[in-house]
Amino acid sequence: MMQLQQLELRRIALDLVTPFRTSFGTEQLRDILLLHVTTDQGEGWGECVAMAEPAYSAEFVDAAVIVLRDHFWPTLTAGGPITAEEVTERLARYSGHPMSKAALESAVLDAQLRAAGTGLHTYFGGDRDRIPSGVSVGIFDTLDELLAQVQGYVDDGYARIKLKIEPGWDLEPVRLVRELIGPDMGLQVDANTAYDRTDGEHLARLDEYDLLLIEQPLPEEDILGHARLAEAIETPVCLDESIVSLQTAADAIELGAAEIINIKPGRVGGYLEARRIHDLCVDRGVPVWCGGMVETGIGRAANAALAALPGFTLPGDISASSRFYRRDIVTQPITVDDGHVRVPDGPGMGFELDHEFLDSITTWSTTLNAS
Repeated sequence: MMQLQQLELRRIALDLVTPFRTSFGTEQLRDILLLHVTTDQGEGWGECVAMAEPAYSAEFVDAAVIVLRDHFWPTLTAGGPITAEEVTERLARYSGHPMSKAALESAVLDAQLRAAGTGLHTYFGGDRDRIPSGVSVGIFDTLDELLAQVQGYVDDGYARIKLKIEPGWDLEPVRLVRELIGPDMGLQVDANTAYDRTDGEHLARLDEYDLLLIEQPLPEEDILGHARLAEAIETPVCLDESIVSLQTAADAIELGAAEIINIKPGRVGGYLEARRIHDLCVDRGVPVWCGGMVETGIGRAANAALAALPGFTLPGDISASSRFYRRDIVTQPITVDDGHVRVPDGPGMGFELDHEFLDSITTWSTTLNAS
């Protein structure tokens, strides 16, 4: 049990190496909210993966600050000493805001594990010290730009390519990338909810390119539509935005809407819920992989520890930090070697911060004491 003493909310601004475009929009700079928890046994850090605008999800950074400051932190500290495993239960009265809950749970878990001298990899019981790395490729203005970008990632040794698609940017980009990378390299597509039920016949034309999966083609609430699409096409249907909890994962599997699941800890409310979803999928024989939210080295290290669990049989989006950032906020950024990344084995989430650089890119901070 730890006594929570203080919470620092800190916003930083990190420029992306290149603009990252999906069907939701284009990002050129990441406005990131970090959480720094101080306890009677030490400290821990967490990263909120909410974006600056409520486009990918209803959560966004300004709202996360408010709900953490005015609701979650006072409630969490009013209950006395706590373990990371109890964070979700104490916050259960609040509806939604899984990314904010996940960030707070992560900071407490990081502090708890550091105090015990244990790493997240060991805590989870991961069975690998290296995991295959895939890379997510955004939408470009021209096909030549896309192919040049993909060739660079092939040269970097990534194990799998994921293409973002949307209506008007799907069949031809996929065809050309498959020709470029050859028949043996893993290729998958991510629609980020850009299609609807009437697009089944069109999406079936992707079957000829031997894709690992098509990720979240329909709106997140359309579970039935995904189940019908899974029956109509050969490419396995993977759910991402639709999976917000253990219960939604179980229901989607039972309905036949999720042949594969992308687990994002921030989207499901934290790493502990992500572990429960992993265990469910292993029990039901459903492959899982770890998605990315353009995390800094904080979230990237934790994602790597999660992805070392045995049910993660497909390469995830845990690419090198340099895929998105010229300089990360940790002292040992994630790198790719022979298509794999090393799972951090240090205490806590496995990272150490570059405090000087972190301070230089901080745009705002506030400190809250325990109630």
